[in-house]
Amino acid sequence: MTPRKPSRIGRRNFIKATTATALVGALHGAAKEKATPTLIADENRKPGALDWQLTRVRLDKSGGVRASAIEGYCSKQSVLVGDTIDLMVSTSAPAKFTIEIFRTGYYGGRGARLMKTLGPFDGKKQPDPVMGEKRLMECKWAPTATLKIPADWPSGVYLGRLTTLPEAADKPYWQNYVVFIVRDTRKADILLQCSDNTWQAYNKWPESTSLYTDPRGGHARGVAASFDRPYGKYSQIYENPQSLGSGEWLCFEFPLAYWLEEHGYDVTYCSNSDCLDAAQITRAKTFISVGHDEYWDVRQYHAVKGAIDDGVNVLWLTGNAVCSVTPFSENKRIIERTGHFSGMSEEEEEMARKVFTEDHQRTGPDETLIIGARTVVPFNGGGDWTCTKPDHWLFEGTGMMQGDSIPGLVGWEHHGAPAKIPGLEVIAEGLVWAGGTTPSRYTATIFPGPKKNFVFNAATIFWVQCLSSPPGHMIPWSHWSRPHGPDERVQRITHNLLKRALS
Repeated sequence: MTPRKPSRIGRRNFIKATTATALVGALHGAAKEKATPTLIADENRKPGALDWQLTRVRLDKSGGVRASAIEGYCSKQSVLVGDTIDLMVSTSAPAKFTIEIFRTGYYGGRGARLMKTLGPFDGKKQPDPVMGEKRLMECKWAPTATLKIPADWPSGVYLGRLTTLPEAADKPYWQNYVVFIVRDTRKADILLQCSDNTWQAYNKWPESTSLYTDPRGGHARGVAASFDRPYGKYSQIYENPQSLGSGEWLCFEFPLAYWLEEHGYDVTYCSNSDCLDAAQITRAKTFISVGHDEYWDVRQYHAVKGAIDDGVNVLWLTGNAVCSVTPFSENKRIIERTGHFSGMSEEEEEMARKVFTEDHQRTGPDETLIIGARTVVPFNGGGDWTCTKPDHWLFEGTGMMQGDSIPGLVGWEHHGAPAKIPGLEVIAEGLVWAGGTTPSRYTATIFPGPKKNFVFNAATIFWVQCLSSPPGHMIPWSHWSRPHGPDERVQRITHNLLKRALS
């Protein structure tokens, strides 16, 4: 039998379908809280920016991560409409500069919209921090600007582009980003949680000062990272100068937001720090973890478990999720690694001590109970995503048959060892190859929740690489393997998941 050709689903039809579904929900819930199901579709009808990416960047040294000609950070990971956020900026030499605020999204394929321009400001060098206890690097910079979020700014991930203004035409300008999330409290179909704890855990700014640079080993306990510092260039997998100042947003998460907004889905955004209680999640029908979502406060675990128990659907479009236990400081601006979640077997824990550090300890609950699978050892590598249950509703319209594979979709870290949960199904599985040589097994899973909801685990960080490839993004590679970019089968599977979740 010839497999059916994957169907293309037009943006207009999906906007209509999603809007209709959301309007029904709005009629039932209007007495409780106002819903705005067409907010994102309406926002994306506005003109996108032709110039929002970084054009000229300069690292302080070859192979480094810092670009001190101009750099900055924000006072909060996320901010509500009507509240204020401070932007701290430093220039290595006195220079005037501007800050252009863009909201990232679809916008007719342009990827961002200019919301506001601040400045010009007189830039100056702000002091470098001194390493404190637990290898903490925490800046104490004076605010350059205070921004009050206007009432008409929708939830989303916002980039502030910092650009120096040269005094003469023959002098170069330099650029960098700051990043923050605008959140809201409205009911929505989809809550997309950014993985910004992990952005910060891997952030080496100013040089070699991430949670992985402790002399004791890469997973030592008792090391901390502060959000009060710029994001350096992302330092794993590939060279991506677009990432300066933006954490891992453009690398591993933006393709999902771009695709959701392209199809008019009703989505709202938040940070890891916003999901410490279930009430922040249960306002949505579906919670999505995306990209590399490794570092969690235990309160996040209990919040998501509570949301699942309450009927929220969960999509883990990620790998290596909920692996390291990192409680927040009281002000949520510092995370500290105190151990790992406990899904790993005793045998694997012994292997982990050899791979990571003798300091490795299980200090959190079993992550498999909210994901369906977990990080295994070896924990990284690249491979193909192979269908094992072609008759499952998830594969409807994809044309996939038993044993069909989507090349390079699994990487660079993954989930394996499916949980023993009643009704759990393994819908894709196979091998990944760490370093191109060492095999490990991944398992993509789905299991039912208690209220006709479900939990889907894609088992790979690379899932969204096959949804879209927007401006400002480049396809990664890992361990002699790479995804191939947008794939109609991955798009259709994701549409099928959301159709079921939002019905």
